[in-house]
Amino acid sequence: MAKLYFSFSAMNAGKSTILLQASHNYQERGMQTLLLTAKLDTRAGPGLIASRIGLSANAITFRDDTDLFGLIKKSSLEKKSSCVLVDEAQFLSREQVWQLARIADILDIPVMCYGLRTDFQGKLFPGSGELLAIADDIREIRTICHCGKKATMVVRQSEDGSVVKDGAQIEIGGNDKYISLCRLHWSEAMDGKIKI
Repeated sequence: MAKLYFSFSAMNAGKSTILLQASHNYQERGMQTLLLTAKLDTRAGPGLIASRIGLSANAITFRDDTDLFGLIKKSSLEKKSSCVLVDEAQFLSREQVWQLARIADILDIPVMCYGLRTDFQGKLFPGSGELLAIADDIREIRTICHCGKKATMVVRQSEDGSVVKDGAQIEIGGNDKYISLCRLHWSEAMDGKIKI
């Protein structure tokens, strides 16, 4: 029976690299994969999943109102998918997470989701929260803070390098905007006790 997987981490842990490697492993064995990514994240280009180490692949984009069950069912009827891989899973809606669960449960296609767990204020993204609640298998991908401890949090920086404490939950950016920190250094940065 297929499962719904959620692999999460702070930024720059290699989530997209791992997703692309998983897709490659399926394709190397002659199996089809279906890659999805959030339409609003165009850092690498529209409909492109790219890693910092240079790997990339085209993907179907989704918005928060995309019917993923319908999209994947139709796609699978045209060409049987052995696996669905979702990048930027934090941008899924709660309903879409349940649609992905139905893909695993009803269509018997494994679904592997990769994304951030929390935002720059330490709050769960709706999609991540729902994945943490219902995924069959949850895995943490680790990255490190500048101190060497495991980084579990992310701070947002302004253009001048100061820590942003308020604002919209979603603001697309990479190393220019976000830094992964351990909980202690995140707390200190948010309290203004240390400069990043």
